[in-house]
Amino acid sequence: MTQPLKQRLSPYFRLARMDKPIGTLLLLWPTLWGLWIAGQGRPDWHLVVIFGLGTWLMRSAGCVINDWADRDFDGHVERTQHRPLATGEIKSRHALYFAAALALLALLVALPLNRFALLLTIPALFLAATYPLTKRFFPVPQAYLGIAFSFGIPMAFAAQTNAIPMIAWLLMLANLLWTVAYDTEYAMVDKPDDLKIGIKTSAITFGRYDVAAVMTCFIGFLALMIWIGILAGRSWFYFASLFVVAVEIEQQYKQIRSRDRQACFAAFLKNNRIGAKIFLGLLADYLIIG
Repeated sequence: MTQPLKQRLSPYFRLARMDKPIGTLLLLWPTLWGLWIAGQGRPDWHLVVIFGLGTWLMRSAGCVINDWADRDFDGHVERTQHRPLATGEIKSRHALYFAAALALLALLVALPLNRFALLLTIPALFLAATYPLTKRFFPVPQAYLGIAFSFGIPMAFAAQTNAIPMIAWLLMLANLLWTVAYDTEYAMVDKPDDLKIGIKTSAITFGRYDVAAVMTCFIGFLALMIWIGILAGRSWFYFASLFVVAVEIEQQYKQIRSRDRQACFAAFLKNNRIGAKIFLGLLADYLIIG
């Protein structure tokens, strides 16, 4: 008997993590920071829509590619053993077709962008497609992910202003450090399994200094965000949001220092609030102060 459409599509939704939006949000928040700073608080709304849809589609495509690359490993990791490719719910080639379709849709959404921003979609796609391979040889693949997760920032500036000023690169570096911090927390969850199967992660590379490395990245991230606020001429609403974020980071330290797997995962999830608080600080600052 033919399966209902919803039942047939469910593995694809799970493969693309459409049921877990946190990855999309972690990718979206810094892109929105970039759009608001580039547009001085008044970004073009069609760009907000384009980058919102594009972020969702590219994150989904990236998840599919990641699971395709890790299909022989995920079954041996407690957290990932039930993913559709690991269980055989979806065939390998069908996953590639799905990833290609998502990437094509993202490109179609991006077509209204100016030429400069469109050209940047090429390295953005390359980074998203090649990140899973770095776990085979690069000691800190989270840094590569940080570059991939930050590429929406120069694209946002290019789309809004047709230029990429220094503040965009500083924001990209800040986001890279933030990504390494929260994705190392994530990697600490899988550390015992990753050691068994031979995948490289920052949690393994940093060893007993993993917590110190996470906090160092967080501190660097906050310092750069303060500098960016000064360069952008922001006021106390923005800097108050950074103070709230600093308190949030201190709470995460208390969670991860025990290296308990569930606590590390809970700390990782809280980074969505960090991105949201900084965006709300920017939004309020531009709306009230101008």
